Amino acid sequence: MYIKYRATPLRCCACVIVPLKNTWLAKGFLLCLVALTSAALASADEPRNVAVLFLEQTQIAKPVLSRIRITPSSAGLDGANVGISDNNASGRFTGDHYQLNSKIVEDSSAAALAAKDWLEAGNSLIIAKLPAATLLSLSRDKAIAEHAIIFNIAAKDDALRSSQCLPRLLHTIPSRAMLTDALAQFLMSKRWKRWLILRGQQSEDKLFSAALTRSAQRFGAKIIDEREWKFNADLRRSAQNEISLFSQAKDYDVTLIADEIGDIGEYIPYNTWLARPAAGTQGLTPTAWHWSIEQWGAAQLQHRFEDYAKRDMSDIDYAGWLAVRAIGEAVSRAKANDAKHLYTYLLSDQFQLSAFKGRPLSFRRWNGQLRQPIPLVQPNALVGQSPQEGYLHPSSEMDTLGYDRPEVHCLFEVKTP
Repeated sequence: MYIKYRATPLRCCACVIVPLKNTWLAKGFLLCLVALTSAALASADEPRNVAVLFLEQTQIAKPVLSRIRITPSSAGLDGANVGISDNNASGRFTGDHYQLNSKIVEDSSAAALAAKDWLEAGNSLIIAKLPAATLLSLSRDKAIAEHAIIFNIAAKDDALRSSQCLPRLLHTIPSRAMLTDALAQFLMSKRWKRWLILRGQQSEDKLFSAALTRSAQRFGAKIIDEREWKFNADLRRSAQNEISLFSQAKDYDVTLIADEIGDIGEYIPYNTWLARPAAGTQGLTPTAWHWSIEQWGAAQLQHRFEDYAKRDMSDIDYAGWLAVRAIGEAVSRAKANDAKHLYTYLLSDQFQLSAFKGRPLSFRRWNGQLRQPIPLVQPNALVGQSPQEGYLHPSSEMDTLGYDRPEVHCLFEVKTP
C-alpha cells in the first residue's frame, strides 16, 4: 500500500511516496494525517461576518441661482458599497464577509431609534451621513455611545473636532479647518498673502469663512476685508456688474469664496474688480477627493467606482469608502469584529490605511479625525496636494492640517497599545 502526502500540510511542497505494507501502520498514518489537518484548521482564524449600517438623514436642498452639478442622493452610499466589494475581495483570503445595510430617516429621533435597533441586533458599526446636530445627539446617547462606532462621512463642522468631539465618533470626511489650512499653505507658498473674503448668507458659509480666518492667523496671511452678499440681483444676468462692485476693495492677492451650496460663488471668478485668482468653495478648491486624481493608483479606484455608480466619485463617496475600508483593515489586522477591540485598534499607532493619496492614513487620538492629504483642484484638474513642502510637524506633517492636539478641548483620548 502506498499513501501520497505533503511533507508540510499547509505549504505547497514536493510530494513523498511512503511504502506502507502493514494495515495497522497504514491506519495509524491516516489517523496522524487527520490529527495534523484538524490542528491546522483549528489554528486558522474563524470566519467573521461583519455587518455595517449606513444611516442617512434626508435633508431639503436649498435653491441656488447657478446650475451647478447637483450632488447625487446616493452620494456616500455608493462609495460605501464599493468599499464593501473591496473588503469582500480581500475577505476571500481571510474568511471574512462584509454586508452593508442602509437606512434613511427623517429626523434625529428616527436616527437614534434606528441606531438602537441596530445595536440591539448585536451589531456595532455605523456609517453616518448625518448633520452635525444629529451626530452629537447619537454620540451623547449612552445607549448608543457605549456600544457603537460611528463614522462621520458628511459633517465638516470644526466643533465636532475641537470642542464637541466625543468617543466612538470618528471622521473620515475632512473638517473645514483641514480644507482651509490646505488652501492657506498653497496660497502662502505662492506668496499670495493678502486675502479678500466674499461669502454667502448661509450658516455653512459663515463657518467656512471662520475657518479661513483661522487659517490666515495660523499661517500669517492678512485679510483685507470680508463681505457678505446681501443683494437680490439675478447674477445669471448681471454678474459682470454686480460682482465687480461687490469685490471693489484695496489691493489684494486672491479672492477667497465662502459659498458651500454654490449660490453666488460660481459667478465670482473672472468678474471681480481686480484681476485676481479665485479660491475657496469655488475656483481653486480644497477637497477630500476629485474625479481628476489619477496618481498613486487612484485611477483604479476611480474606474471601480464609475463601473458601479455610473458617475464620478465625490468627496462624500470617498469618505464612505474610507470608512468601510478602515473597518476592513481593522478587522483583518486586529483579528476581531467587536467594537471594543476595533475601536482600540483604529486609534492605535498600528493602524494604517492605504487610500490612493500617496501616504498611509491614520486616526488622530485626540479628536477622531482621519489625518489625510488634501487635494487642491480646479474644475477639471488636480493642481496640488497639501501639506505643502516645508510645513513640518513633530509627529506627522498631515497634522499641520486641521486641529492639532493643543487646539482640542474635549475628553476623547483612549488608551491604546
